[in-house]
Amino acid sequence: MISRIKNFKYKIILFLFIISLISSIILSFSPVSDTCSVVGGCDVVHNCCYNYTFGIQNSYYGVGIFLFLSILTFLQIKNPTKKKKNIIYLGIILGSLVALWFLYLQQFVIKAYCQYCLITDFSILIMLGIIIIKWKD
Repeated sequence: MISRIKNFKYKIILFLFIISLISSIILSFSPVSDTCSVVGGCDVVHNCCYNYTFGIQNSYYGVGIFLFLSILTFLQIKNPTKKKKNIIYLGIILGSLVALWFLYLQQFVIKAYCQYCLITDFSILIMLGIIIIKWKD
């Protein structure tokens, strides 16, 4: 029973990683003006200087990181180990810090929101809540 609960937790985390991966792929490889229509600030956020870290678009980092963490989480579901769990948890914790930074930038500096960025940011914060609640698992 306990292993089924642990697997369920990782299945939710995997689902959220995949949602974040899809959002990052859309931001990386689709014209922003064609994909973002709900919130209306995607162009502003996408063309802002904060959209790049070390000269690379942030969504490219997201594709790589979320792909890696998705694969690792899938492997954790199939064959759980403490090392994989720790890497997943570290990724979620660091990702949450980055998500909070990006939310701060959108709210107070850029004053515009990108719907795909929000999906990614809130997904990682939900994952943080899951691991805090289920830390011992």
